[in-house]
Amino acid sequence: MVRWILFFVFVALVEVYTFQAIKTVTKLRWLLLVYQVISFLALAYIVYSFTQFDRSVGQNKQTLFTFGLLLIIYIPKLIITVFLLGEDIFRVLIGIVGKAYGRSDENFFIARRKFVSQIAMGVAAIPFLSLLYGMTKGKYNFQVRKKTVYYPDLPESFDGMTITQISDIHSGSFDDAEAIEHAIDMINAQQSDIILFTGDIVNTHADEMKPWIDTFNRIESPKFGKYSVLGNHDYGEYVSWPTKQAKQENFEAIKDLHRQIDFKLLLNENVKIKNGTDEIALIGVENWGHNFKQAGDLTKASAGVRQEDFKILMSHDPSHWEMEVKNHPNNYHLTLSGHTHGFQFGIEIPQVIKWSPVQYVYKQWAGLYKNAGRYIYVNRGFGFHAYPGRVGIWPEITVLELKRGENLG
Repeated sequence: MVRWILFFVFVALVEVYTFQAIKTVTKLRWLLLVYQVISFLALAYIVYSFTQFDRSVGQNKQTLFTFGLLLIIYIPKLIITVFLLGEDIFRVLIGIVGKAYGRSDENFFIARRKFVSQIAMGVAAIPFLSLLYGMTKGKYNFQVRKKTVYYPDLPESFDGMTITQISDIHSGSFDDAEAIEHAIDMINAQQSDIILFTGDIVNTHADEMKPWIDTFNRIESPKFGKYSVLGNHDYGEYVSWPTKQAKQENFEAIKDLHRQIDFKLLLNENVKIKNGTDEIALIGVENWGHNFKQAGDLTKASAGVRQEDFKILMSHDPSHWEMEVKNHPNNYHLTLSGHTHGFQFGIEIPQVIKWSPVQYVYKQWAGLYKNAGRYIYVNRGFGFHAYPGRVGIWPEITVLELKRGENLG
């Protein structure tokens, strides 16, 4: 109840200030009426959708759209409110000072109010258009990101080996079959030696992936095969289940999805990838997150792997690398993770800026990181979750090339 009261107080505040801004900029009554009708209908839809949320179903396309609508409407209005509220505070202070000195210029206040309203609406248009683009185009703006990683102890026959990594499919969020087909074509076009998927095949339910089985079966099997691990969403932790058995059956069905798309699911286990007389160890742990489910067992997953073996570790949550892997005496050369999605929002300009709110939660949140000769690559995610879009942090297909030698960069 308290949350709803706070929500409506927030809505009332931003609606009053936003209407003031629009009314200051235009006097057209029909335009003001259209704005009020649209605002009321949008708010009614948002409130209705949230009251219909079913914990046994979890996130679906309606909740995705509702959250997107909430952001696209109220973030711009919040920006307008901040501008005008700040202007009101300034006006009060100037008024107090003016009265103290016997001066007051009401015309100045009127003119500046219009100018501030115009500036506020111009600034608010930036997140509005960005979020709108993110929901319509950005969420399928797939990018291939390529990196070369050097290791002095990489077995010679693996020099030049290429890895395609995808992560966080979140198939229950998809709504454009053509876009996903195009992304699969992009994966195949890389012609890598091995394809690795680092978890979150669904949002919650195994059924979410059923319409996409044939699509993902189109991913061609490369020289060294296709392997995968589980992510935090694959355990069905975020909805209520009628029975423990129902939850377990869903979990078993999710694990079987990997077989259906021809990926070998590694459940706290490892395989040896052989090339001639050389081999590397591919290790897959179940999800291990600092703030999420900790089913991963690195010791169990590494059974039979020697300290001197070259190792590639798949672990969905990058906090695992930070808290256990990066300084582990077993020397895990390369860790591949996902999970963060780069928050699906941020600014990335190569060599200039790389920023997202998620960086205040995760030290490793997107791209390549190094510690004592060991690397982690955090994939920005293939799909999307919660907010049905992406702004600045685009969906990613990663291609890593392993090279023998010292990294001079």
